[in-house]
Amino acid sequence: MAKIIGVGTGSPAAKAGVCVGDILTKIGDTAIHDVLDYRFAAMEQDLTLTVTRGEQELQFQIRKGEYEDLGLEFETALMDEKKTCGNHCIFCFIDQNPKGMRQSIYFKDDDSRLSFLQGSYITLTNLTDEDVDRIISMHMTVNVSVQTTNPELRNKMLGNKQAGDSLRHLYRMAEAGVSMNCQIVLCPNWNDGDELHRTLADLFGLLPAVESIAVVPFGHTKHREHLCKIDGFTEETARAAIEQIEAVQAWSLKENGSRIVYAADELYLLANLPLPDADAYEGYPQYENGVGMLRYLSDEFYDALETAEYNGDARFLTIATGTAAAPFLQQMMTDLQAKFPSVHCQVLPIRNDFYGETVTVAGLLTGQDLLHQLQNRELGSMVLLSEACLRYDDVFLDDMCRGELENALGVPVCKCQTDGYVLLDMVLGNNA
Repeated sequence: MAKIIGVGTGSPAAKAGVCVGDILTKIGDTAIHDVLDYRFAAMEQDLTLTVTRGEQELQFQIRKGEYEDLGLEFETALMDEKKTCGNHCIFCFIDQNPKGMRQSIYFKDDDSRLSFLQGSYITLTNLTDEDVDRIISMHMTVNVSVQTTNPELRNKMLGNKQAGDSLRHLYRMAEAGVSMNCQIVLCPNWNDGDELHRTLADLFGLLPAVESIAVVPFGHTKHREHLCKIDGFTEETARAAIEQIEAVQAWSLKENGSRIVYAADELYLLANLPLPDADAYEGYPQYENGVGMLRYLSDEFYDALETAEYNGDARFLTIATGTAAAPFLQQMMTDLQAKFPSVHCQVLPIRNDFYGETVTVAGLLTGQDLLHQLQNRELGSMVLLSEACLRYDDVFLDDMCRGELENALGVPVCKCQTDGYVLLDMVLGNNA
């Protein structure tokens, strides 16, 4: 039910007479069930809104700018409930969380609308044929978590006997020209090697609908009690995956003029291999999936450093980050100090005791691990953290607030965007 809880002052809806408490039922001939119906139908300049107000059905004629918002607010962003995931994936990170965390941590979504709105990945197992009809008619771009195109293996990996059959939605959307970005969560001895070759071959067969493919390594925490056994990545297995992916890239670059498939930064770090140059990411189509993020950060940082100026005052501060990216950031700070000797920014790698040492990314650091490993150390004027550590209203994954950490350490704890220019400004104090 699309109940209206806010009408923007001076908005087209307000001028037409729409009120808080009205229930939006139709725009033109389109019944409004959720945000996708709403956005699709509200694109026109001349609209007829149908609402119910108490026992009355009312209609409002609205004329607006082509991209102008109607000015309506609803109870939830989706205008109804999120679709939860019905899978039991062998690699699911949520299942590897310890007990006693806030409830939102355990929620699994698998909602095609969030794929369109927020870029999240869906497994297709929640889709009906009617959902696919709507995706096609609305010309949506969809992000699909594929894992494997082997139906039997997909059933096992997703823990859902319908997972293999749901691949038909992938093929149908591709045939209809729906743009898709795909993801493969790589699990050693499950969907790597020959199975990865099969999956990539099948996805390349869906070009140009498949615009990009990310291969990301399975995340292994210490809280896998009673879960399916999956071997963690070693340097050797990570290198084998990189070699396989880069061989496909070379072939695709020759055949298609684009690499199409990209390995996540974390896979290169696990393999102890240098990151590719920026050109190899071809505009970073899988940036939000952790593909090329460190290369982009580095290139921005060094571009900014080349023309940066500093007043010469002594400055000392700390960057706290995951163990994977720490050497990468340390080199950047060493090069910064070579240009500005009075600036010392130490990089402290934080071991992830909460999830286990196999979890090395900054985005999964907790407040308690930061506190235990930073307290009683000389930290300087501030501690910089990746904004990925604090996605939920300045709260870490273990429910510690940023303010609590600041009070315990006795220095400001500041979030920094994944942006090389912003990082340099914060280290030099130019953002004050």
